Amino acid sequence: MYKIFINRIIYILITITLFSCKEDEIIVPIIEEGDFSAIYNLPSEPFNYSAINFPITFTNFVFEELDNTPDNNHITNNGATLGRVLFYDKNLSLNNTISCASCHLQEFGFTDPREKSIGFEGGHTRRNSMNLTNSRFYLKEKFFWDHRASTLEEQVLMPLQDDIEMGMTLDLVVSRVSSFDYYKPLFAKAFGNDIVTTDKISKALAQFIRSIYSFNSKYDVGIEATRNIFVDFPNFTAQENLGKDIFNGKLTPEANGSCVFCHMNDNPSEIHFSTTPSLNANQVIFTGTRTDNIGLDEDSRGDSDNGLGEITNIEADNGQFKVPSIRNIELTSPYMHDGRFTTLEEVVEHYSTEVKDHPQLSDHLINPDETPRHLNLSEEEKAALVAFLKTLTDEVMISDVKYSDPFVE
Repeated sequence: MYKIFINRIIYILITITLFSCKEDEIIVPIIEEGDFSAIYNLPSEPFNYSAINFPITFTNFVFEELDNTPDNNHITNNGATLGRVLFYDKNLSLNNTISCASCHLQEFGFTDPREKSIGFEGGHTRRNSMNLTNSRFYLKEKFFWDHRASTLEEQVLMPLQDDIEMGMTLDLVVSRVSSFDYYKPLFAKAFGNDIVTTDKISKALAQFIRSIYSFNSKYDVGIEATRNIFVDFPNFTAQENLGKDIFNGKLTPEANGSCVFCHMNDNPSEIHFSTTPSLNANQVIFTGTRTDNIGLDEDSRGDSDNGLGEITNIEADNGQFKVPSIRNIELTSPYMHDGRFTTLEEVVEHYSTEVKDHPQLSDHLINPDETPRHLNLSEEEKAALVAFLKTLTDEVMISDVKYSDPFVE
């Protein structure tokens, strides 16, 4: 009786505490966690996901113009920890065989080394798995290859419900997650109670994915030293600096034909071809917010993938796809939305000589005479561009334990 009385007193005190707080505050109740060390390996204090010391090269422009974090889902250490467990949990697929991480592997820059990913029943996805690195800085309303998801919170729920990928319904996901006791302390710490909802699952997964940052590459050392992509980096080889000049259009008479036009900023007026670029310029994200048709094919006939055009039903959008992050591109083979290229050399050759005259080819890849624009690089220049792209590899991110699989088995 005494134990029951004490428990009731504790319950009343917790209830009073919860309801006496401001509406927008999350109060973490004191609960018995149990011993789940045989299931997952998590630190007693969560990893730091929320208070990151970004390099100065992550400028105001990056955070003010590109950050897609909604006001109601800022990253917290406990929220991202829950998201990490959900991300790696194969129980979120119908037959308990596939997790989000099955198609986004850390050692491959959170992509899949296969041309098409394998779903829960062995089927293959339609498109190549996209790099998740720095997803926080994909402009809002621009997720998936065809931009069909408006937010990251919306995007993370779609693979769960896909007939090929994970085969679940949202109700089944909630029911299954609720059935595992090891989630109770994680939800309680992240959201103030252990009640599982679709909204909480979505928010936690989005928090973890947004926390996957890359800024520890050889390129980052160089840009922090110079703060200017248009001058030689002191830590680069001559070949890497030549590749950087090719990438940023320094050697290209028409800036629109350079790599930087799509992979560093989406507003040409914000690309600064000078020795003193604006401190608010984006020189670190290496992704685009618009879609592009880069002339991979000659037309859109037959059963080809029309990308954005399939979503909008606008002919001009046919063959247009998201410009993905090229961070860690050395690790993210195969390339393009369909995984058609297996090496960086093939990718560079495409832009050098093989851009095709698709009816909806993007304007910046069209010459004044309306022929496809080719960079026509020499063998030396091709090798230099590949060497530069490899400077974007971040060995820290791909081995950081806070992004790794927390499950013991």
